[in-house]
Amino acid sequence: MENFALVLVYLMIGALLRRLPQFPQDTGLVLNQYVLFVALPALVLQKIPLLEFSSQLWLPAITPWLLLIIVAGLVILAGKIWQFEKTTVGALLVVLPLGNTSFLGFPMVEAFFGEKALPFAMIYDQAGSFVALATYSTLLAAWYNPTAITPTAGQMLKRVLTFPSFVALALALALKSWSYPPFFSLILDSLAATLVPVIMIAVGFQFRLQLDNKDTKPLIFALGVKLFLMPLLALGLLSLFQPEPLLLKVVVFEAAMPPMVSAGAIAIGAGLALRLVPALVGLGLLLSFISLPLWYALLQLYV
Repeated sequence: MENFALVLVYLMIGALLRRLPQFPQDTGLVLNQYVLFVALPALVLQKIPLLEFSSQLWLPAITPWLLLIIVAGLVILAGKIWQFEKTTVGALLVVLPLGNTSFLGFPMVEAFFGEKALPFAMIYDQAGSFVALATYSTLLAAWYNPTAITPTAGQMLKRVLTFPSFVALALALALKSWSYPPFFSLILDSLAATLVPVIMIAVGFQFRLQLDNKDTKPLIFALGVKLFLMPLLALGLLSLFQPEPLLLKVVVFEAAMPPMVSAGAIAIGAGLALRLVPALVGLGLLLSFISLPLWYALLQLYV
């Protein structure tokens, strides 16, 4: 739990830095870019070669896609029952199925389950959340925004294949049977160690909470689905295959992550529910510091 306390400290540092005039408004964005292009690829290169391949590794890769299909169906159904606005349905379809499985997920998985659990989290994120962000969320945002140009299949494929952490994943898998030179390992270790403090400071710096009364019902629905129903569905799905306990715990924990910040940015960029999306991302992040420890306790007790 010491690591969890550190995460909270980093968040508070980020929130405090936002109040200082020495830090411009785009500080959080700059820190995010550092993580995307430097720290996260270094962590992937560091941890993926340690992964021991088994017949069950497809589970963390396929689970986020199964959850996406189920949640998208629930959003469409809820939109019809409660007559959500079209932009609200579009925003929930873009944001709700995807969790903050790298920026928040990696620090939380490491804090609660240790470094040995990170490779499972990386597979969940890179094969699931990231690819879905680059394809599904991008397409849905363009579909619900009539002024946007729908990206071609080639453009989406290029986006996936050139993303730094995906390139690092491919390299790590290709070099799995090789040992890194000691100095290169030292570089990776030092850069990967910056991921948690830098990204959590960035999250704290960017944290916002805005809410419109008309968005209360879709907000409550979305938070209930994301923080509680999705991990429950993941637990039920994985229990059918009886995977090793650590794999099951990590996948359920990743499914319990709050909405992905990047998916929220895509929805906002498409002009979808401009007050609901920041509230969903911000409040989801805040509540996850209560729900994630609860899920950890349940998993430790019953798995």
